[in-house]
Amino acid sequence: MPMTYPTKTFDLPPLEGISQKQVAVHFALYEGYVKHANLITEKLSAVRAGQLELDPYLVAELRRRFAFEFDGMRMHEYYFEQFEGGSTSSTTGGTLEKSVVEKYGEQGLVAHIKEVAGTRGIGWVVVYADPAAHTIHTVFVADHELGQLAGLPILLALDLWEHAYMVDYVPAEKKNYIDAFFANLNWGVVEKRFDEAT
Repeated sequence: MPMTYPTKTFDLPPLEGISQKQVAVHFALYEGYVKHANLITEKLSAVRAGQLELDPYLVAELRRRFAFEFDGMRMHEYYFEQFEGGSTSSTTGGTLEKSVVEKYGEQGLVAHIKEVAGTRGIGWVVVYADPAAHTIHTVFVADHELGQLAGLPILLALDLWEHAYMVDYVPAEKKNYIDAFFANLNWGVVEKRFDEAT
């Protein structure tokens, strides 16, 4: 019997600048990732158990596709968790803030994320902890199943695919969505992830 990933629920307060309709559309997309990650694990498990016969090329494609579905599922879990508990200040005085100032100066992490988010194209801005180097990295990841920094814990995930904001904003207004993201971000979640990673 293959492992089944649950569709998580998130206790989100009303969000400033991000409508309930937008959240519902985005959450439905997340549910699709969970559904398809489970479907692929079920099919591959049946192949291994001899209960389903598939061409080896189809099996190989299912294995490749699993990274897309799994990473889509997991990245959206990081994304939605960041809004639970409501917005909090980024200046907590904790260990994350010290690392941020060390890496990005007084300009800070938010300004740097917004700069990276200005990259033309669709994808994610992902902030990672790098415990081995005692630092953090902020990168643009075009496809969530490609380009992730191997083995590094994710601290913050900003979804920049149109599905994250097109109910509320047109592409030219992406900056407004990014501002709304930060207006609703619970930095305590990000700080906790940092403390657990370092």
